[in-house]
Amino acid sequence: MNDDRPYWLAWSRINGVGPRLVQQLVVEFGTLEEAWWATSTALRTVPGIGPKLLETISEARSHLDPDQLLEDCDRSGIQFWIAADPDYPRLLLEIPSPPPVLYYRGVVDGAENRGEKAAIAIVGTRNLTDYGRRWTAQLSTHLSQHQFTIVSGMAAGVDTIAHEACLRAGGRTLAVLGTGVDVVYPKSNRRLYEQIQTQGLILSDYPPGTPPEARNFPPRNRIIAGLSRAVLVMEAAQRSGALITARYGAEFNRDVYSLPGSLDQPQSLGCLELVNNGAQLILGVKPLLEALGEIPHLDLPGGQLSLELLNPSAAIAPPLIPTAVTPPPDLDPLLKQVWEATPLEPTPLDVIMATTGLPISELSPALSQLELLDLVIQLPGMQYRRS
Repeated sequence: MNDDRPYWLAWSRINGVGPRLVQQLVVEFGTLEEAWWATSTALRTVPGIGPKLLETISEARSHLDPDQLLEDCDRSGIQFWIAADPDYPRLLLEIPSPPPVLYYRGVVDGAENRGEKAAIAIVGTRNLTDYGRRWTAQLSTHLSQHQFTIVSGMAAGVDTIAHEACLRAGGRTLAVLGTGVDVVYPKSNRRLYEQIQTQGLILSDYPPGTPPEARNFPPRNRIIAGLSRAVLVMEAAQRSGALITARYGAEFNRDVYSLPGSLDQPQSLGCLELVNNGAQLILGVKPLLEALGEIPHLDLPGGQLSLELLNPSAAIAPPLIPTAVTPPPDLDPLLKQVWEATPLEPTPLDVIMATTGLPISELSPALSQLELLDLVIQLPGMQYRRS
């Protein structure tokens, strides 16, 4: 499998090639190297590869050099796991869309990757109140002192406070970026970025050099939730990206907790909606620690993980976020087109792409924005349905 690693990098660079298709390519061709050099005629027979994606693949193969991609990572000191690696984080293998390639920088903890050490996500708004700041720091500190790993996204606000409090407590923290692992965003977190590498990991499924773009952040939230046994939402407005992380947590059967707040504070309204829809209240440090202490450890067989585990079937909890039934009248024309092309029943991404005629580079960001607006829900297996 090691000889195939450059080709995992190459296939993961192609828009529209996700974990299910990677698995299918291995099934059809035996290795991703064989798939890379297969003829267009042979690729056309693979389920999930239509004319538009085949054109994208052909264009990518004309300029991507798999060996050069691997060399670039080595030269930059960037390491990565592929989903077939035995040390790939096992909790991620529980989710419907584990990243085929997960880049990282920092210090690896084997027990953490095996699911023997619990990680807790702490997320929330960038514009937190003093109350939110105080409770974020307090909970991150106590969780770290009780040997929980803290997972967040290194954004300004709640994320930064959670990471910093964990580091001060001597704990371990993971930052999942919406950029390449070599890109610091926001730039003001340069020092934090360096500190995290000494007491944890910087992670991303985006290739090195990927700049911060709005469309990158909602998908990365699935990794934050996927790595964690529970998701704590500290403060979040009604359209906060933290609510997407909470939704992913619910879909992945993770426990979701919400910090109660005042109806007078916009930063609390998203949290209160979460509670109204089934999230557990954070009622203090001790009750939270007692509840988290009951989370079971992951129990997966040891040894080499099968590619069949890339898409496990699991019971899916209902979304926590209330959804809208009609789009707002001022919806962007492109978003309206995609919303209208998304049926009420679960529909594969390639079907929506065929209906709209849009390339994946335009369709994927549009669906992510519709998710933020609670107009579309992503389901396991890269399927979507209208809210």
